[in-house]
Amino acid sequence: MSNQFERFSFHPYILEAIEKRGFKKPTDIQERVISATLKGTSIIGQSQTGTGKTHAYLLPIMQLLQPEREEVQAIITAPTRELAKQIYQEAVKIAECFPEESPVNIRCYVGGTDKQRSIDKLKQQPHVIIGTPARIKDLMDAKALQVYTASTLVVDEADLMLDMGFIQEVDFIAARMSEKLQMLVFSATIPEKLKPFLQKYMENPRYVQVDPKHITAQKIEHVLIPLRHRNKTKVLYDVVTSYNPYLAIIFTNTKQMADVVADDLTKKGLRVGRLHGNLTPRERRKMMKQINDLEFQYVVATDLAARGIDIEGVSHVINYEIPADLDFYIHRTGRTGRAGYSGIAATLYELTDEDALNKLEKMGVSFINKDFVNGEWIESDDRNKRKNRKKQKEELDVKGKAIVAQKKKVKPGYKKKKQYELEAHKKRQRRIEARSRKKK
Repeated sequence: MSNQFERFSFHPYILEAIEKRGFKKPTDIQERVISATLKGTSIIGQSQTGTGKTHAYLLPIMQLLQPEREEVQAIITAPTRELAKQIYQEAVKIAECFPEESPVNIRCYVGGTDKQRSIDKLKQQPHVIIGTPARIKDLMDAKALQVYTASTLVVDEADLMLDMGFIQEVDFIAARMSEKLQMLVFSATIPEKLKPFLQKYMENPRYVQVDPKHITAQKIEHVLIPLRHRNKTKVLYDVVTSYNPYLAIIFTNTKQMADVVADDLTKKGLRVGRLHGNLTPRERRKMMKQINDLEFQYVVATDLAARGIDIEGVSHVINYEIPADLDFYIHRTGRTGRAGYSGIAATLYELTDEDALNKLEKMGVSFINKDFVNGEWIESDDRNKRKNRKKQKEELDVKGKAIVAQKKKVKPGYKKKKQYELEAHKKRQRRIEARSRKKK
């Protein structure tokens, strides 16, 4: 078999679309989701970004469409406009391969667009709806969109949907769809608060969990850069200009800090874009176009960009701040090193970040310690070196006290003598260590 997707018995035009996308072998989640979806099974799919889940549901949905039925057959919801548009673009690429006599009508509905214009175009109902829950609900409220004919509902990035408060809108949509509803829910995590919604609409769903072989892509180099009481924005500027990236995303934890960092780098003459929740819909559309047109070398963003959009060509990710939710470190760094390419994820850290870094290491992230000093990169001391040295010193002190304590009783003045012997023991240890270092 030249293409392993052939065994799913896809229509020739679906296989043609797969060939055009360059897909030869299904990913783990595609392997486990496509067949079940084609059989009408409801699915809860848990996987990280970059695992191929978009085509895991798009391909079977497009396979099952009946173009002759001019009614809504599938609804795909996403938490952000950018993600909805990306899914729409992928769906359109598949639809372009459909026969001319059986065209497929796909529509994307997101906030920040002309609502009345969308209503006017809904005189003919589309086959597939892709959009944000709030805008889809608006069109339903206006009696323009008829979803009762649709039997498949996709909830993409469900945990982010929950965080952003859109589950009520998704519930509103699901309640008005076909009674025989196939629901496909995809999420990086399954929070407890999401489970009542899942139980309401899903009876005996198939649970598919795809654990990555590595918590982050293998070709990402994770670099730790200590601040050492230096000016943080100055260190950031030195680091990013030294890397001279094709495209770098610089992550901050708040919108305010994103503006501060973007303004500072812009003043220093760098081409900097910004992505965060304070941008208006028009500003965000313009910004995404500029980013895709490579008008910026650097983009300062909040975590919305880590989950909600997919920017091609990101060579570097810089963590100006470590996220409070460490799962977002994985999402952030997953913006680079995609599709088999290499990438660099650099993190500026302070002593107060020690606990977070230890937890990331326990999660499986392997860091390299570097620093940028006087215009060049140097190998930096392991941040645990001082801690280990202190631990060794404490062990030596305890050992010394134990040796002195074992000696026989002494005459009056024993406290001074004990202290003297302890100091002598420490000196002997220091001489031994010095000789050892000299030999090395």
